[in-house]
Amino acid sequence: MHWMLLNVLLVKLNEELAPSIFFLLINIILLLCLFTELITSGRIFGFVFSTTGQGDTPDSMKVFWRFLLQKSLSQHWLKRVHYAVFGLGDSCYQKYNFVTKKLDKRLMDLGGKAILERGLGDDQQPSDGITICSYEGTLDPWLSSLWRMLNMIKPELLPSGPDVLIQDTTLIDQPKVQITYHNIENVVSHSSDTGSVRSMHPGKSSSNRNGYPDCFLKLVKNLPLTKPNSGKDVRHFEFEFVSHAIEYDTGDILEVLPGQDSAAVDAFIRRCNLDPDSLITVSPKGMDCNGHGSRMPVKLRTFVELTMDVASASPRRYFFEVMRFFATAEHERERLEYFASPEGRDDLYQYNQKERRTVLEVLKDFPSVQMPLEWLIQLVPMLKKREFSISSSQSSHPNQVHLTVSVVSWTTPYKRKKKGLCSSWLAALDPRDAVSLPVWFQKGSLPTPSPSLPLILVGPGTGCAPFRGFIEERALQSKTISIAPIIFFFGCWNEDGDFLYKDFWLNHSQNNGVLSESTGGGFYVAFSRDQPEKVYVQHKLREHSGRVWNLLAEGASVYIAGSLTKMPTDVTSAFEEIVSKENDVSKEDAVRWIRALEKCGKYHIEAWS
Repeated sequence: MHWMLLNVLLVKLNEELAPSIFFLLINIILLLCLFTELITSGRIFGFVFSTTGQGDTPDSMKVFWRFLLQKSLSQHWLKRVHYAVFGLGDSCYQKYNFVTKKLDKRLMDLGGKAILERGLGDDQQPSDGITICSYEGTLDPWLSSLWRMLNMIKPELLPSGPDVLIQDTTLIDQPKVQITYHNIENVVSHSSDTGSVRSMHPGKSSSNRNGYPDCFLKLVKNLPLTKPNSGKDVRHFEFEFVSHAIEYDTGDILEVLPGQDSAAVDAFIRRCNLDPDSLITVSPKGMDCNGHGSRMPVKLRTFVELTMDVASASPRRYFFEVMRFFATAEHERERLEYFASPEGRDDLYQYNQKERRTVLEVLKDFPSVQMPLEWLIQLVPMLKKREFSISSSQSSHPNQVHLTVSVVSWTTPYKRKKKGLCSSWLAALDPRDAVSLPVWFQKGSLPTPSPSLPLILVGPGTGCAPFRGFIEERALQSKTISIAPIIFFFGCWNEDGDFLYKDFWLNHSQNNGVLSESTGGGFYVAFSRDQPEKVYVQHKLREHSGRVWNLLAEGASVYIAGSLTKMPTDVTSAFEEIVSKENDVSKEDAVRWIRALEKCGKYHIEAWS
């Protein structure tokens, strides 16, 4: 009998996906391959992807999704198709795994048959009262369900039973990258210049697919916005274009590749017994390093410093899985095997993610492990570009880009001091040193509003950043054309400590400025800690319920930006209450009204953790 070949469609495999998850997803694909022995007609499709933005489909899925939405497709079109869906999501977002749910329903509506219930991976997965910041909490049992189903339908294919695991030993033996070492005499020329090597950073950008930076920026101002005793350190940065200016819009995002602490880089190199002065090129395994895929030879230390996050990011579970193969001390190998097992998942979280242990710290805890450079390059998290909302209008500052950055620091459960890599690095930069940064520009989730569009802005803390650009732009437009009003709700802890850009907002809220009530606008601040009871932006929204509703009734768009905690949800609830109260409708109708506002592109949220 002819067996139909399996089609495994990885619609969107998140490029930042943890290696441990990727290894488990390989298991999924292998399992689905075995399912082809069970299906004598039709095909099996496996979908693994993530939701982007506010419930949007990933770029690589958009064409496929439009095809599935064709009205000509009947409800029996996929009657011979079996499928399985696993989504990568984060329950902090309102539209958690929205695309996963949407695709599952559409496939079912077209007659497709699900092999098992869709899996919803949660990057905030709760387990035994704690939060595991990975997808394993959902993925492990989902894989087990696949095995059990396969064993039930065709037990002879799994003689060891449903708990059998695929051990991919060849994956351990063969890393996916190869390194070529160069003799310096044979290299005609190479550059150890940090700026030029930074431009080779392989990270993907939506605006520049080859990973090269869009341009370089020179730091000209580094100003504190908060007082020393405020409990926060928020900075205002101003950069100038080194050569030609790149056009950007208000609401756009600037990506910055941070620098690493030199002492940490040197410690990593010593711990791994590497020669920092070696000249290397790195390429995918099987690719000729002298061919089109080669990179210019660089010093090993420079490569580590600019591409491998050795002292900030925590390794994923797969890092521990591979480490065990190189552990020579038995007690270390046993501990690593336990960490890599489903049973050790919670303890690994407590040791690794919750403490935010870095690659360097983990390697120091397991001194018998000596991993080859090829494996280190593959497993150490890539030094990622950090995204910041641009807080300036290019119309007001033609040759500049401004950022508003909170310098991140915290204490771990074991009282270890930690700090954010990029924000701390930026805060330490001195404009007098003439530092040039490679940067990338990309569109954010806050589209640039037209001058005639009324706006309701909600931006507590550094969420005010994009709105500073909005207001600068509209203030400039007001000098030549008629503009619509803006109401802005800002929030902070104390009026004296962290009232970011205080003079800027107050200036535009007076003398017929774009935020003045005399022009139909408004500026309202919630100081959460200046009184016994906490006051947040949602409270100020309710306090000015009538004005908010009047602007919504005039066709205003809502823009919300800030920390991804409860804020976006609480603010949305406040808007629903305002619609219900001021329009005299039920809470359910108010919820539908806000959803309709969102569907027509007039309710935007940009939140970050």
